[in-house]
Amino acid sequence: MNLVNKPNGIGLGRIFKATQCSIKGFKAAYQEESAFRTELVLGAVLLPLSFWLAQSLQHWVMLVVSFLFLLIVELLNSAIEALTDRVGVEYHVLSGRAKDIASAAVSLALLVLLIVWGVAGYEKILTLIG
Repeated sequence: MNLVNKPNGIGLGRIFKATQCSIKGFKAAYQEESAFRTELVLGAVLLPLSFWLAQSLQHWVMLVVSFLFLLIVELLNSAIEALTDRVGVEYHVLSGRAKDIASAAVSLALLVLLIVWGVAGYEKILTLIG
């Protein structure tokens, strides 16, 4: 009796197939989601800035992780929107609620990014003038 019921296999084969699925997901998000592309542009600005702004390795990690957190939440938001639209494009209160809640999660992720980067900028300014 086979207790493993995984359509993508097990072991290294599963890891390889999961990686392929992830690559397809990144491509789809880039091609279909303007918010994801905009956030990548933001990352292209923030990542180089992070090397100047960070005052330690741990500080740099927090800056980068806050940006990655935003991308993760945006990907989940896009997945929820796509799945909701797949179920039906006509208005339904639960579909609207799902999309609104996912959008609220993106807003909170942006707030986290703003707080982390704002505090880092404030600390850098204090270091430069003091």
